Amino acid sequence: MTVLKARGLGRKYQRHWALTGCELDIPAGHVTGLVGPNGAGKSTLLRLAAGMLEPSSGTIEVCGGVPGSGPAQLAKVGFVAQNTPVYTNLTVAEHLRLGARLNPGWDDKLAHDRIARIGLDPGLAAGRLSGGQRAQLALTLGIAKRPELLLLDEPVASLDPLARREFLQDLMEAVAEHGVSVVMSSHLVADLERVCDHLVVLVDARVRVTGEVEELLATHRRLTGPRRDVDTLPADQRVVSARHTDRQSTVLVRTDGPILDPAWDVGEVDLEDLILAYMANPHVGRPSLGVVR
Repeated sequence: MTVLKARGLGRKYQRHWALTGCELDIPAGHVTGLVGPNGAGKSTLLRLAAGMLEPSSGTIEVCGGVPGSGPAQLAKVGFVAQNTPVYTNLTVAEHLRLGARLNPGWDDKLAHDRIARIGLDPGLAAGRLSGGQRAQLALTLGIAKRPELLLLDEPVASLDPLARREFLQDLMEAVAEHGVSVVMSSHLVADLERVCDHLVVLVDARVRVTGEVEELLATHRRLTGPRRDVDTLPADQRVVSARHTDRQSTVLVRTDGPILDPAWDVGEVDLEDLILAYMANPHVGRPSLGVVR
C-alpha cells in the first residue's frame, strides 16, 4: 500500500520552482527520512502532502485522497512543523482540549497517558516549556489525532542531543504501538539511521534517489583503484560520484551485480556516504575526469 504518491509534482513560487518533476511512491507502514540541503524542497513537499499548499503542476495523493480536500482527508494526516508550533498562552491541558475539539478521531486517553508518562505539567503554559517539552507536546497532538500519516518537518532541529534522542525514542514507540506511517525531514543523518527504514533524497527541487534503506546500502559500492576514466565502467554500474588523484580513482556506483574487475578494491558505504554523494552531485551521471589534489 502506498501512503503518498506523486506524479510530475511541482510547486512554483513566482519564478522559482521549489519542487519540480517529483515522482514518488512512499509505502505505508514505514518511517521515511526526507533529506537534502536547504532549499531542496523538503518543506514544500511536506506542506503539499498536508494540504497546506496546492501543486503548480502534477498530482499528489495521500492516504488515497487529495490533500486538504475535506474533513475526512484532513483527519488522515498529522503535521508537525519545524518550529513545533504550540500556543504559548495555552496550557498543556488546554492544548489537549483544543485537539479533542478539532479532530474527530482524537484519542483522549492516549493524549493524557502520554502527557503523564513524559512528565508534562497539564497546568503549565506552553510558553514556559523547554524546547524539548514543546516538541513532545506537538508530537503528542500529532499522534493523538490518530492519523494514518504523520508528517514531521525537522522536528528535532532545535533540541539538544538528549532531548533529541528521547523524542526519537518516543516517536518509534508510537509508530510501533499505533502503526502510523511517518515522513520526517532532517539534516541529521544519525537520527535518520536510528529511526528510518525508507529514504528520499531531494536536491535542487528534484528527487535524486528513493528506496528502502537496506536495499540502497546493498546496491551502492565504493570502488578504489588505479586512476581510470569512469566511462570505461560496465553499463550496469551507475556512477554516483567520482574523485581522482594523479594515480587513483575513487568511485561510488549503484549496481545490482557483482564487481568483477580485480583492479578495484570494493567497499561498502554507510548512509551518510550515500546521502552526501547524491547531495554533492545533483546531476547524477558520469562525471568528467577531473583531478582532486
